[in-house]
Amino acid sequence: MKKTISNDIRRLRFNHNEMTQQALADAVGVSRQTIVAIEKNKYSPSLEVAFKIADVFNVGISDVFQYQSAAAIE
Repeated sequence: MKKTISNDIRRLRFNHNEMTQQALADAVGVSRQTIVAIEKNKYSPSLEVAFKIADVFNVGISDVFQYQSAAAIE
């Protein structure tokens, strides 16, 4: 069974004073387009970027990203 990475970045941004994608990108040191691609599960970030995103929200990496079977996402 295929496994995929999903994320809760959009929810975390909303709960973090409705942080914009650009503000998150600036905090992490990537482009807004990169954040868009990660949120849409079109791109898996490097470990460094994943940890930086978690750090921005002051949560663990598993609170941002989940690795699960594709069937569980749909």
